Amino acid sequence: MEQQSRPSSPEQNLWSSILNSVSSSRSIPSGNVVVLGEPGTGKSTLINAILQKPASVVHNDGDWGGKSDFALGYEWANVKDEKDEDTLARLSVYSVPSCAHAYVSLLPRFLSPRTSLPHTLVLITIDWTRPWTFIQQLEAWFNWIEQWLDKDTSREMKIAKEEGRERLQSHLQHYTEPSASISGVEPVSIGAAALNATLLPLGQGTLIHNSSGIPIVVVCSKADLIDNDDTGLAGLKGRGGDWEERSDTVMQVLRTICLKYGAALFYTSQQPATLAALRQYILHFLFIPPSPPAGSPPLKYSFAFSQRPNTLDRDRILVPAGWDSWGKIAVLREGFDATRWGEAWERDMESGEAVPGGARELFASLIGEDEGAKEQMLPPLIVTQPEQTFLAQHYESLSKDRDPRQQFRQPAASDPSAQGYSAGAGVVGPMGSSILALPSVEKVMKELEGEDASSRLLRATGAASRRVSLGPSLKDNRPPAIPTVPNLALPSLSASVRSSAPSSAGPGSVPPSATGDGRSQNEVLQNFFQSLLTNRASGSGPSPRAPATALPSANGSSPGVNGNTTS
Repeated sequence: MEQQSRPSSPEQNLWSSILNSVSSSRSIPSGNVVVLGEPGTGKSTLINAILQKPASVVHNDGDWGGKSDFALGYEWANVKDEKDEDTLARLSVYSVPSCAHAYVSLLPRFLSPRTSLPHTLVLITIDWTRPWTFIQQLEAWFNWIEQWLDKDTSREMKIAKEEGRERLQSHLQHYTEPSASISGVEPVSIGAAALNATLLPLGQGTLIHNSSGIPIVVVCSKADLIDNDDTGLAGLKGRGGDWEERSDTVMQVLRTICLKYGAALFYTSQQPATLAALRQYILHFLFIPPSPPAGSPPLKYSFAFSQRPNTLDRDRILVPAGWDSWGKIAVLREGFDATRWGEAWERDMESGEAVPGGARELFASLIGEDEGAKEQMLPPLIVTQPEQTFLAQHYESLSKDRDPRQQFRQPAASDPSAQGYSAGAGVVGPMGSSILALPSVEKVMKELEGEDASSRLLRATGAASRRVSLGPSLKDNRPPAIPTVPNLALPSLSASVRSSAPSSAGPGSVPPSATGDGRSQNEVLQNFFQSLLTNRASGSGPSPRAPATALPSANGSSPGVNGNTTS
């Protein structure tokens, strides 16, 4: 009996199909937000609010991570639920520094319209510190959006554009204003069931452009500075007329333009409530459900939006897409002609530049041209003088006295009055040339040059005799422990004076300062001061030396011991 063969096992795709079904049911939707705006329009503040990240992530109005050389900025974040547990969606934010072609040409390389159109929202930022640029910037950005989406002419792109327009038109037609919340109850839609049965056509001037149906939000940042005189608005306010009335007319113009593209209009400031409302609406407007079949109720939105429209608070204007109309725009201020402004906008868009009777010309007559902020008075510019010019002006005064120490140094050897002095550097020591060059020593040397050897000898021995004659008076007053000092003698001084004194002063004699090798006068002074130091040292205490022979006095008598003179 043959062994029965086992039945073949089924294909091993059961678990794969289960995992795929679970992953598809729990897939996280993703959306892209393209932030467009000129430098200084507050893009960084809006990006931080959308991503709910601290301000340190984005710096300098769209410069990511503190870098200012990025031509295209990118960042992403997960959208969490209220309990911060589950991830509901994932946001990717792209930004460009300005409308320059070098920057905006990079977006199609990273964000293809064919694949990104169904889940992409465009955010255009303008700021209230420069309202005279509103029309020019909006024309530039709306032109770029149309060029970006119309560049791809493939069949897939055409289908994506048709689906996007149907989805946006359905969103505008199914919009219902939420009611005010009462006692914490969530707001509900008014008459949603009745409006679902019969859809009204779009109003006049609504969704004329934007054939691709991409969601667009126009944000006027820095709305809290509308009435600030420190900005460029100070010059606009002084042109006459009511500034509040003109600013309301600007809002009417912006609402008329946004209505043509099915776009929303928001005013934001530094208040967190305005930024939180903008983020909530971006999530609501970005993840629009597909257009439902005719007669069926609309699909549920992934992110609900509970804020009611606001056109009264000037710093927190909120006009969601699908709510506005020409009638509501005209109610704000009487005399506004939406038809005129719509036609003026079409003239500028067709020509691509400002034309007579266009929106730019009308807006300039309303708000004025670019005057900018008041220029601050700067201090006068200090022009420094070149260094060489400054030194040349003071060259004469600097060359007269280059070194103040020159007046204390010895004169040059070529000077006849400086004979006997060395022109070189002085020797190190108490009797060097630098010491002799001092004024006091120089004065003493000049006085000594005018005397002969005998006068100097008599003056020197007379001073020694006077010091010795004080012996008796000091003897009685000194303490008994100090012994009596013997008579003082100046053998070295007398010998040096006799040896250095010339024998005669005839016509052929050499001056004392020029005798020998030029150092005789220095030797005389050195011996003289050395003898004074020796006498002073011997007079302060007992001397072991024997008393020397005393020099004769001027009257021929010699002093004896203890000051007694002998004839």
